[in-house]
Amino acid sequence: MNSRTFVLAFGLSAAVFAALPAVHSSAQESDRSNLLAVERRTIEIFERVSPSVVQVVGRKSSGDVFSTDENSENLQSGTGFIWDAMGHVVTNNHVVQGTNELAVRLASGEAVRAQVVGVAPTYDLAVLRLVNPRQLPPPISSGTSSTLKVGQYTLAIGTPYGLTQSLTTGVISALQRRLPTRFGREIANVIQTDAAINPGNSGGPLLDSGGRLIGVNTAIFSPSGANAGVGFAIPVDIVNRVVPDLIRDGRVPTPGIGLVPAAEAVATRLGVEGIVVMRIVPNSPAARAGVKGVNADAGTIGDVIVKVGGKKVHRIPDLTDELERVGVGGTIQLTLKRDDKEYSLDIAVVDVARPAAQRANQNSQ
Repeated sequence: MNSRTFVLAFGLSAAVFAALPAVHSSAQESDRSNLLAVERRTIEIFERVSPSVVQVVGRKSSGDVFSTDENSENLQSGTGFIWDAMGHVVTNNHVVQGTNELAVRLASGEAVRAQVVGVAPTYDLAVLRLVNPRQLPPPISSGTSSTLKVGQYTLAIGTPYGLTQSLTTGVISALQRRLPTRFGREIANVIQTDAAINPGNSGGPLLDSGGRLIGVNTAIFSPSGANAGVGFAIPVDIVNRVVPDLIRDGRVPTPGIGLVPAAEAVATRLGVEGIVVMRIVPNSPAARAGVKGVNADAGTIGDVIVKVGGKKVHRIPDLTDELERVGVGGTIQLTLKRDDKEYSLDIAVVDVARPAAQRANQNSQ
């Protein structure tokens, strides 16, 4: 990613649960009358929300995740939070990716096993389910991210470096950032905050000044790998849309039309404005519409996408954003350029992550 370094904020060498101290709240409350109002508010939010924030630890190879081997390189850890009264926990996909066993440490100190319910790699989100917890903390209240403003206060609760129940505060530094994933798509409308986000904070909640969930902390921008005041969170509006699908189906639909775009560098090298179509998936909506990809034998390009929904496009995210907006079952309008001539097509948007046989069966119903 050129000179930029995005660090996914999970700890790769977290202390195992057997060595973690349980978190106990003091029965005696200190005198807060001499504290500033903002301090009292911050304390109240932390005490109310932190019981619902958990530590997630996974083992990447065979063995017991509850092992007391603290030096094991097979452990990775992050943060999560209680989603509902059914014991579902939301975290990042990269926190659980590649693990064989998962365990969760509740704020009470109780450690329980967890199972993956579903993952959404293109959104870096995952849902777990706790296995027979003795007592379940309440879910975190959900806010909205569509009305956020730069300058709003933010609070992040997580388990950086395997430490339990850590609070950092800051403001929203920017909105509508884009965060690349490992799967060729970008997460749009990402929240940037200067609240310290460090390895191990991944999957933890980003809260507003009312203690409401506004995002899921997922990465930091840092050449050194440590917090540099630039953290990123998946907006809660995306979380509210994705998580119910994961709980119900174990997956989320991936809207597409069955074409594979060439890397943006290809268009730049060719001096082409738009998105070069590299290849077409057989029997896909794009194939049925007659869209053409690169002819490798002849060494010629086929179609170039110059507009999506009537708007000029320059980058692949311009296309994926419109696909997300239209959604599965909708229709997307592409303006294509072939042999210096432009033409437009309306193409059905389908779930490209679903096997073709299932899509064909669904279309026949």
